[in-house]
Amino acid sequence: MDSTAATARGPTSEDRRGARIVDCDIHNAPASEAALLAYMPDEWRRRRAAGGRLAAQVGARRETLGDRSYLGAEYPRPTPRAARTDAWPPNGAPPASDLAFMREQLLDRFAIEYGVLTPMLGAGEQLDVERGAALASAINDWQIAEWLEPEPRLRASINIAYEDGELAVQEIHRLGDDPRFVQVLMLIRTAEPMGRRKYWKIYEAAVEHDLPVGVHFGGWGRGPITGVGFGSFYIEDTVGMATAFQDQLASLVCEGVFERLPKLRIVLIEGGIAWMAPLMWRLDRAWRLLRDEVPRLNRLPSELIRDHVWLTTQPIDEPPRERDFAAMLEQAGMSDHILFATDYPHWDFDAPDRALPRTLGQDVREAIMHGNAHRLYRLTAAG
Repeated sequence: MDSTAATARGPTSEDRRGARIVDCDIHNAPASEAALLAYMPDEWRRRRAAGGRLAAQVGARRETLGDRSYLGAEYPRPTPRAARTDAWPPNGAPPASDLAFMREQLLDRFAIEYGVLTPMLGAGEQLDVERGAALASAINDWQIAEWLEPEPRLRASINIAYEDGELAVQEIHRLGDDPRFVQVLMLIRTAEPMGRRKYWKIYEAAVEHDLPVGVHFGGWGRGPITGVGFGSFYIEDTVGMATAFQDQLASLVCEGVFERLPKLRIVLIEGGIAWMAPLMWRLDRAWRLLRDEVPRLNRLPSELIRDHVWLTTQPIDEPPRERDFAAMLEQAGMSDHILFATDYPHWDFDAPDRALPRTLGQDVREAIMHGNAHRLYRLTAAG
């Protein structure tokens, strides 16, 4: 989708008739840095204020609360804040920071039954993990007070300082029993492969609270963002992110995480779909030849992936021939694990009434638009 208002027409009467939509990727944002600082302990507010003064003295540019968060990354975005050009509220606040405007532009316009919030504010990437944990807690409390309490259609993701297992687990335990939080949130480019033991405590805590782990597009990890270094352009970053999803999924499979935690559920958010079937084919073939190397892996990788992994539609993979979209889903065998997402308010927003090909069967369409999300997130039918 392009970034103009023309992509966001409301649904027709035919679109609305019996339609149910669960949007599994909405990027809410604070109106200002002060909006989040209000939810941080005094110590961290003082430290943040001191850091801001130092940044001003040296002329540093600080766009977000995170060190190198998605919105403040080095590659210039195609639009300010990577947002649709019509996503700025009339009051001048940043996109997706005004709940009333989000209701008008997304929730009400498309009759969204539920929306899952995935704030991209840098929590988890800080080298100072205690600072990251304080930021994560503030983001979560801000979501409760300013989004979940006033809008019952919204559900949230638990932000965590995921590079420190103990701090992350504390936050999961603090909020894991609140039914308004439906998943734990990480970014796909972590400091180490996600199958490594350092992350196991996070997965164990998520399973204990019956929560999926959502892993979203973004992050910088601790090294080059591709296997051959840094690209020159944003288009390389955004298209190449799919390889990070593949690498992380291979790590989770080969390290035996799914065998160790048979109830673990992973949601790969904003990473695409088309690469999944070829990855399964390659992993299955390699496992048959090299299975002695991974003794924890007792089943075909494709079987484990189909049991434990969900994918979101946005950015929607659009083959030149519409009918090939259904074939792509069939090859992966995961149509019951695909979740609809708009990626609001970003420039490549997918409108619910335009995202899926018209040639897709009605049963599959309904599963993607709402049924799969209801089962994964344990949602009850609204209204």
